[in-house]
Amino acid sequence: MTQDRIQLRRQGDVAHVVIDRPDKLNCIDLAMWDRLRTVFGELDADAGLRAVVLAGAGGRAFSVGADIAEFEATRADAVRARAYAEVSHGALAAVARCRHPVVAAITGLCVGGGLELACVADLRMCTEGARFGIPVNRLGLVVALAELAPLQRLVGPANAKEMLLTGALFGAADALRMGLVNRVAPQEGFDAALGTLVAAIVEGAPLVARWHKRFVDRLEDPRPLTAAEHDESYRCFDTEDFRAGTAAFLARTRPVFTGS
Repeated sequence: MTQDRIQLRRQGDVAHVVIDRPDKLNCIDLAMWDRLRTVFGELDADAGLRAVVLAGAGGRAFSVGADIAEFEATRADAVRARAYAEVSHGALAAVARCRHPVVAAITGLCVGGGLELACVADLRMCTEGARFGIPVNRLGLVVALAELAPLQRLVGPANAKEMLLTGALFGAADALRMGLVNRVAPQEGFDAALGTLVAAIVEGAPLVARWHKRFVDRLEDPRPLTAAEHDESYRCFDTEDFRAGTAAFLARTRPVFTGS
């Protein structure tokens, strides 16, 4: 059943992960969090991929977050809440650590843990009708520091406080203004716009995409860069993809990258 609710399919060098519980607005129970952790670990290990699209089924919601109906069994006290977080935080970390670019395709509601999940993707595209928020103040529930950090990095402390303190839902235009999403597309043209974005990623050199993803994330870490990390910036010059890319540029042809 859990595998049915977290669908994984591959189209060429792009993997699609779909939260498939549309009757519950794609809310995520503990087993689904665990499945997401496993799936993204598997995708990270798949060297043949070039991009991952993360979406919700049904069109009404990307995800409304954790399944509150199971809280009495899974988060009824601090001890059980910590155990729950080990799984859910593990899923969020697996998405963030996936070496391939991850694009969150957001339609409808993207709230609570669903928003936290979208925030750990590399890029976020939404429809004009998408809505975002973390209304946990109505549940007496705190967003853990590990969950809050990715959101705050995207929108800044003032916007994060407004979202958390008011519990308000924000539309796509506000999400774009705050830096929560990269792009907004009309509902009727969303699939085409998403396809164009993913194609642009896939057409690039896959090793370069992985390096750039990791470098950007590393620069968010305040620790000083090591000499070895600086040296890694030049490893691309020893790759076949570099030779193929520069040769194609000079020949005015389309490069064929092999990820080597």
